[in-house]
Amino acid sequence: MPEQTGTAKLSFAGKELELPMYSPTVGPDVIDIATLYGRGGVFTHDPGFTSTSSCESAITYIDGDAGELLYRGYPIDQLAEKSHFLEVCFLLLYGHLPTAQEAEDFENRVTRHTMVHEQMTKFFSGFRRDAHPMAIITGVMGAMSAFYHDSLDINDPWQREVAAIRMIAKIPTIAAMAYKYSIGQPFVYPKNSLDYASNFLHMCFAVPAEEYEVNPILSRAMDRIFTLHADHEQNASTSTVRLAGSSGANPFACVAAGIACLWGPAHGGANQACLEMLKEIGTVDRIPEFIERAKDKEDPFRLMGFGHRVYKNFDPRAKVMKESADEVLSLLGIEENPTLQVAKELERIALEDPYFVEKKLYPNVDFYSGIILEAMGFPTSMFTPIFALSRTVGWISQWKEMLGDPNQKIGRPRQLYTGETRRDYVDVEDR
Repeated sequence: MPEQTGTAKLSFAGKELELPMYSPTVGPDVIDIATLYGRGGVFTHDPGFTSTSSCESAITYIDGDAGELLYRGYPIDQLAEKSHFLEVCFLLLYGHLPTAQEAEDFENRVTRHTMVHEQMTKFFSGFRRDAHPMAIITGVMGAMSAFYHDSLDINDPWQREVAAIRMIAKIPTIAAMAYKYSIGQPFVYPKNSLDYASNFLHMCFAVPAEEYEVNPILSRAMDRIFTLHADHEQNASTSTVRLAGSSGANPFACVAAGIACLWGPAHGGANQACLEMLKEIGTVDRIPEFIERAKDKEDPFRLMGFGHRVYKNFDPRAKVMKESADEVLSLLGIEENPTLQVAKELERIALEDPYFVEKKLYPNVDFYSGIILEAMGFPTSMFTPIFALSRTVGWISQWKEMLGDPNQKIGRPRQLYTGETRRDYVDVEDR
C-alpha cells in the first residue's frame, strides 16, 4: 500500500471508527475500508463498485473530468501518434517504453508465435456457420489451456511470460479464423514478414486465389484502433479477468472470461450499436426527428456513440479516431455513403447544438471506430472481436500485476440481503 496520508472518521450506531486514507500518485484520495466489517460489524453497499477501489494498479489512469487517458503515464494521443501497438503492448506489460533492442526482441517473439496449434482448426468446424465470432473466440481462447500445458503454472514467472506472449500473438489469428469461418472462406495463415496490424488485415481479407497487399493507411488505422482500446482501467471485463485470476485460474481461462464479459452490448458492443443506430436513421433528412427523440426524456431512444460514463468532458481517444476515420474514408472514396453522411451530420450537430454541448455529449471512440471498421469491410459481428483482440494485452497486464500484488485476495464481494428470513421446510402434502 502507499503511505498513509490521513484518517477518515465514521460514526454510526454509537460507534466511531477511524479508517486510514491513502493518496494515489494522481486522482482522488482513497479511504481504506478493509477492516470495516471486522471492527464495526457493517459493510458498504456500492452497486457496480463505482465508488470502490478493488485493487492497486500502476498501469492505466483515467481522469474523466479532464478527458485524459494515460498508459503508464503516457497520454493516449501521444502514443497513438508516435508509437505503434506492439510498443504499447511492451509498455503495458513491463512499465516502460522499450529500447530499440527490447522492441526488436519483443516483436520477434510475438511475430513467431502467431500460428495456432493445427488441431485447433478443427474446433471451428464444430460451430454452426452462423455462430457469432465472439462465441467462437471465447471458446477457442479457453481451449488454449488444453493445448499449451507448459504455460499454465501461474506461480512460475517464465510460464506467465510465455502465456502472455502466446495470447497477444495468437488472438489476431483466432479472430481472423472466426471471421473466415463465418463467411465460408479458407483460413489464411499468418505471415512473419508483416507487422501486427497488417498481418491481421491480411488474414481477414486475403484469399488463396490471388495476391493481397495491405494498404498502409488501413494498417495504420487498424493499429490505432488496437492502441486506443488496449486498456481502460478497471472496467467490467478487466475486473472480470482479475476476479477470475484471484482464484488462481490459468491465464487462458481468465482472458476467456474477459472476452465473455466484453461481449455485453453495454461494454464491447457499443460501436456495433452505434453503427446500427446510424443505419436506423438512414438518411440525413431524418436526423432532426431522432435528435428530438434523444432530447425527449419520455422517449426510450438514445443516441449511441455520444458521451461516455467515465469521460464527463470528451473522450481523448475520439479525436485520434476521427483523424483515422477521415483518412480511411478519403482513401476508399466512400464519403458519399448514406450511413457515413448521417454520421458526419450527427457529428456536426453534436459539436454545435446547445443541448449536446451543455450536456457534453461529444462523439466518443465507439462513434468513429464502427465507421472505420465498416469502411474497411468488416461486418458488425466482427466489431467486438476486434475490441477483444485489442484489449487482450490490457487484460494480461492487469492479470500479471494482480499476481504480483502481496495484498491480493480472492474476490468475494458482499451483498445487501433482501430475501426471506429463516423458515422451516413444509412437506409437499401440506403446502
